Amino acid sequence: MSENTPIEAPKPSKKARKKGFRFWARDKLPYTIMTGLILSFLFVFFWNRIVITIDSGQGGVLYKRLFVGTVTDYVYPERVHLIFPWDSMHIYNVRIQTQLHEFTVLTNKGLPIQLSLAIRFRPEYEMLGVLHQQVGPDYVEKIIVPQIESVLRKNIGRLDPEQVYTNEDGVLTKIIRLAIEEAGRKYVYIDDIIIRHVELPALVKTAIEDKLVEEQQHQKYVHILLREKEEAKRKKIEAEGIREYQEIISETLSENLLLWQGVQATLDLAKSDNAKTVVIGSGENGLPIILGGQ
Repeated sequence: MSENTPIEAPKPSKKARKKGFRFWARDKLPYTIMTGLILSFLFVFFWNRIVITIDSGQGGVLYKRLFVGTVTDYVYPERVHLIFPWDSMHIYNVRIQTQLHEFTVLTNKGLPIQLSLAIRFRPEYEMLGVLHQQVGPDYVEKIIVPQIESVLRKNIGRLDPEQVYTNEDGVLTKIIRLAIEEAGRKYVYIDDIIIRHVELPALVKTAIEDKLVEEQQHQKYVHILLREKEEAKRKKIEAEGIREYQEIISETLSENLLLWQGVQATLDLAKSDNAKTVVIGSGENGLPIILGGQ
C-alpha cells in the first residue's frame, strides 16, 4: 500500500446509526411538534375555505384568485368540494324563488296606480358562472326587478286607469308576457309575474266601479227588452194560429152539428158517476136542462 492511498473511515454499525437517528429526532422534536401544530391550526382556521359543501338546490361558482379568475364554463354541483384557501366559492340558490315588489306607475292621464307584484324566478343553472361574473349575487335587485318595472311603466303609461283596473282585452296579461321575455334574456328564467293587487286613487276607483255597475244594469235592461220582444213574437204567432183555427172551424160548423154535439155532451154527463141528473122541461134548442152534481 502506497503512502498516498486514502484510508477509508470505518462505516458506523446499524446500532450506531439508529442511535444517531434517535439523537437527531430528539433534537428536532420540538420543531416537528411546532410545525404540526401550526399546520393543524391553519387547517382548522381555513376549514370553511377549504372544505365547501353545496347543498340540495344549489350551484357553486369558483373564483380562482391566482389563475383564471371566475370559472364560467363549469358549475360545481351538489356535494363536498376541496379548494385552495386563497380561492373562493360562491353558492347560488337555483330553485324557484319569489320576490315581492311594489311600485307606483302613472297612466296616460297622469293618475298614479299602485301595483303589488309577486315575481317567480330562478337563475339559469348553466349560466351561473357568467351571471356571477357580469352581474353578481344581487342579480335580483340589478336585473329582475328593474327590468320588469321598466317594461310595466313603459306600457301601462299608455293605458287608461279603467283598462288597467279591469284588464280590458287582456292588456295587463300581454304586458306581463313582454316583461317576462325581456327579463329572461339576462341569464335568469322568469316563471311568472303575478299582479297581487292594483290600487287606484279612491275617487277614480269609485267612478270606475259606478260605471261598471251602470254597464251591468244596461246589459240587464237590454236582455229584458230582448226577452219581451221574443215573448211578443210568440204571442203574435199564437194569436195568428188561433185565428186561423177559428176560421177553419167556422167553415165546417152548422146548427145541426152543434145540436148533435150538445146531445152527445149531455149523454156523457148523464152517464158520469160523479153527477146527478135532473131534467126539468127542456132547454134552448130542445136540449134537456141538467141540475145537480157533486
